[in-house]
Amino acid sequence: MANILVVDDELGIRDLLSEILFDEGHQVELAENAAQAREARQNMRPDLVLLDIWMPDTDGVSLLKEWSASGLLTMPVIMMSGHATIDTAVEAVKIGAQAFLEKPITLQKLLKAVEQGLLRDQVQQALLAAAPKPLSSTLSISSLVTSETAAPPDVQQSFELDRPLREARDAFEKAYFEFHLAHEAGSMTRVAEKTGLERTHLYRKLKQLGVDLTRSKRHS
Repeated sequence: MANILVVDDELGIRDLLSEILFDEGHQVELAENAAQAREARQNMRPDLVLLDIWMPDTDGVSLLKEWSASGLLTMPVIMMSGHATIDTAVEAVKIGAQAFLEKPITLQKLLKAVEQGLLRDQVQQALLAAAPKPLSSTLSISSLVTSETAAPPDVQQSFELDRPLREARDAFEKAYFEFHLAHEAGSMTRVAEKTGLERTHLYRKLKQLGVDLTRSKRHS
């Protein structure tokens, strides 16, 4: 299932939570203070952390801030406390905690919080994976060519996308037709079939774009 780190200075709480989570099929790592939590975070890279707020060396909110500031808050963190105020809980959420559980923690609330935390993390990871890559101001024709129909080196071209639309479109269309002409060894019949244009329309288009028809034949 998931790798879960439980950080709490109370032995009874650690044992109880680990037993419940083990029964649910999760792998559990235990830490009784911030120092052990830091080491576990580095070694196991948990999918979720259950973090107690009040601990003797470094409190949970401070550890949460530390992880956030250093770029280590890459997993959902659920804060736990039996004495925290509403302000403390709100502060933890602002820093990046996914949820807050008040002790004593009921089985139902624990499992629901863990399930929601893991689900939210999966959704975020999926969104990141599906997010479009940043666009460059320059587009290379080679990125539009499949491996089965790789363009000859002299057909590859880069396009400046900050040009007026008509100029950019004409430049792309010219490279597009030059690519197909080179790939089809200058055969107008096959290029017409590939591009879906009538031969007469294709001739006019090539003339308009200034395509050198003799150039493609030299590659054959």
